[in-house]
Amino acid sequence: MKHNTDKKILIVDDESEMRLALETTLQREGYRPETAADGEQAWGKIRSEPFDLIITDVKMPKMPGLELLRAVKQHSPATIVIMMTAYGDIDNAVEAMKVGAFDYLLKPFSAEILISTVNRAFMEESSALQQGRPVLACDPGMKILPERQIITCNEEMKQLLKFVENIAYSKSTVLIIGETGTGKELFARYIHQCSPRADKAFMPINCAALPEGLLETEMFGHEKGAFTGAINRKEGKFELANKGTLLLDEVTEMSLPLQAKLLRVLQEHEIDKVGGREPIPVDVRVIATTNRDIKKRIKENQFREDLFYRLNVIPLKLISLRERPEDIPLLAGHFLKEHCRENHKSVTSIDPSTLSLLKKYKWPGNVRELGNIIERAVLMCKGDTLLPSHLFIDDDEDLDGDSLSKPLMKFRGTIYEMERELIMQTLEEVNGNKTRAAESLGISIRTLRNKLTEYQKSN
Repeated sequence: MKHNTDKKILIVDDESEMRLALETTLQREGYRPETAADGEQAWGKIRSEPFDLIITDVKMPKMPGLELLRAVKQHSPATIVIMMTAYGDIDNAVEAMKVGAFDYLLKPFSAEILISTVNRAFMEESSALQQGRPVLACDPGMKILPERQIITCNEEMKQLLKFVENIAYSKSTVLIIGETGTGKELFARYIHQCSPRADKAFMPINCAALPEGLLETEMFGHEKGAFTGAINRKEGKFELANKGTLLLDEVTEMSLPLQAKLLRVLQEHEIDKVGGREPIPVDVRVIATTNRDIKKRIKENQFREDLFYRLNVIPLKLISLRERPEDIPLLAGHFLKEHCRENHKSVTSIDPSTLSLLKKYKWPGNVRELGNIIERAVLMCKGDTLLPSHLFIDDDEDLDGDSLSKPLMKFRGTIYEMERELIMQTLEEVNGNKTRAAESLGISIRTLRNKLTEYQKSN
């Protein structure tokens, strides 16, 4: 369907192939695009004629995208601006949104994503600008929070994020429940970032990592001489988080005596330092997380029911990764770029068969496990594409479907037999392409051919 032939769009990118691709896509949809090779050329056109929408790259010679954005918004505040960038520049998103960009496109993106974003820009410009929060378009309906990287296109997750934004401005305690690796701390940090306390401290405490005595002083602090070894006065996390937010991670692991002290703090808004003489008032927003069945812990007399009600003023339950499989390709792509950047690798894509396998896996460790597996795969990959053989998922109970799709299956036999099995499996995964198989295995094409000749002779 053709759109808005009266809408004028300016494409700004220093790569001629990118300009041509965007221009052709927009023309096909009925728009009237023009192009500019850099920010200076674009600025000259903008001053001489009006544009309804500008699509600009961030990194360009002469006049970078953010500088162009600022100039456009001063010259013509109503002009819609969509930014384009590679993942490494995503930190500029917050600044761009403050200046007035409508959205961000994360390279590489498809024609469908481009058209979806442009159409949405014309339809929803006013409501999007009123939101005042960064929403990056990496896929239709995808939402990313740049600093904390909560990535999703799942409708339930997006509703959860909207809920978080709505409750962030209150002082009420929040209880976040979710399986290990679902991103409980990321959500806690997002609540803090969306709140009026965002410019104050965010202090996390892992309640499962410290014994009772150390956890108490970590939370409430102690006075000098309060016990043997207390040679100095120590401020606890409640004091350090004053006017800010305190995260009690895995709160259900806290001992019952300490739970009673925490309950008093939540009720009275004051703490008693170990060895202190009088209470100290504190203003702290408390967020607690757990991966346990908290009601079961209450029945087992391992958690105080009255503390549960104090913490559970605003409940937040996170869904597991297996309940949002549509997010797996997005997250895998994000982790691929992240770990390539960290490890100076040049893996650029994930093979469709690899994504298919990732979608079949049950992910008991959720997003954290996915990140770890992609990191390992990036380190193992010798070519430019992640293949199933790089994943090393070998837990039979956590894979659905045909066992032939499992990478690096558990094997009993000689090293020669295992090597042969791996080579033949890799060839099957790349549809017999010997060059890709050799790259994936980290061997030369000549070595691969010699191995195959050897296998033929042994049959």
